[in-house]
Amino acid sequence: MKYLLILADGMADEPIAELGQKTPLQYAATPNIDFLAQTAAIGTARTIPQGFPPGSDVANLSVLGYDPRLYYTGRSPLEAVSMGVPMKATDLALRCNLVTLSDGAVYGERTMVDYSAGEISTEESRQLIEFLQKELGNEQLSFHPGISYRHLLLWKDGHERVMDLTPPHDISGRVVKEYLPKGQDSQVLLELMEKSLVLLENHPINMERRRQGKMPAVSAWFWGQGKKPALDSFADKYGLQGSVVAAVDLVKGLGICAGLRPVVVPGATGAVETNFAGKARAALDELLNGQDFVYMHIESPDEAGHQGNLEAKLWSIEQIDREVVGLVCSELHRFDELKVMIMPDHPTPLSIRTHSSGIVPYMIYDKNNPVKDGIGRYNEEDAKQGRHFPEGHQVIDYFING
Repeated sequence: MKYLLILADGMADEPIAELGQKTPLQYAATPNIDFLAQTAAIGTARTIPQGFPPGSDVANLSVLGYDPRLYYTGRSPLEAVSMGVPMKATDLALRCNLVTLSDGAVYGERTMVDYSAGEISTEESRQLIEFLQKELGNEQLSFHPGISYRHLLLWKDGHERVMDLTPPHDISGRVVKEYLPKGQDSQVLLELMEKSLVLLENHPINMERRRQGKMPAVSAWFWGQGKKPALDSFADKYGLQGSVVAAVDLVKGLGICAGLRPVVVPGATGAVETNFAGKARAALDELLNGQDFVYMHIESPDEAGHQGNLEAKLWSIEQIDREVVGLVCSELHRFDELKVMIMPDHPTPLSIRTHSSGIVPYMIYDKNNPVKDGIGRYNEEDAKQGRHFPEGHQVIDYFING
């Protein structure tokens, strides 16, 4: 048996008046998903345990079969693994976003304009992060470049520090004063953020971005801290050799920690616009060339949700249907046995422009064992008629073992 898990990050949403009280998943044109749904097992799952923040780190741990209450150590350490940044057990990793803030004389009185600096390119952001490392990095604190706006700060021997840090995508359009770092030694991070603003605001790259009408990446913003992770091998848990197809370092790092082989896809960006077809092709090739399981992650609908962009979210869902699920449907004949699961990790409702802890719909299609007289429709509302998993990490057991 071959297993393909298509993770549509943040795809779940809420009914929207503009769509006639339908969710984007209900409203979007998804003929290929609809085809598979006719004979699929459909239901819901809660991927965020009570008391945990509704982050993609917690949610993807759940979807991949790891109980966050046992395995969660923070977001950034998983990204560090993907980026090849070595960590000791005593180190602390933090996500470093490059963000756009409004103008203002006082840092805390500025507004969070864009958590991604207009989805700044990797080439531009790498130069900015390397500049920050040159000017602000030292033996204890070091900046490491990632992809687009997503980067890393490593705090040597910083694991015992307890801080309250806010994801920038949670505070879009808000004055940042109430969301600045709090807790033990948080002043160190605040000073880095303030110094980064001085260094970046008039950097040549940002001057050029302004000239082109793009958002400047004027400040570092730290969040998602955590310690070195330790996951049981996915192969040991399920007896399957697997791969991970993901552009974002968080999911790629999670897969590596679980023993999955990372697959690099040219043009895969971790943004709204990405190489959908390339990801699907890579995932199918992994299965056709000997792997048993592929975890394919698509960030696009989540980014659209964070932007509050309804048109982009609908487009993203339809691209997943056309370019990803469509290719899978066209190549079903190449597999003697194949199971396909489609699900989001968490909702990213357009109304709040950030993640929520709500339940998500899953769909499991088994080529050789069609479900008769099932729900037949895959969306947030109809899925409530199916089997519910209050523990999200159990869904993959159902997917693999039935």
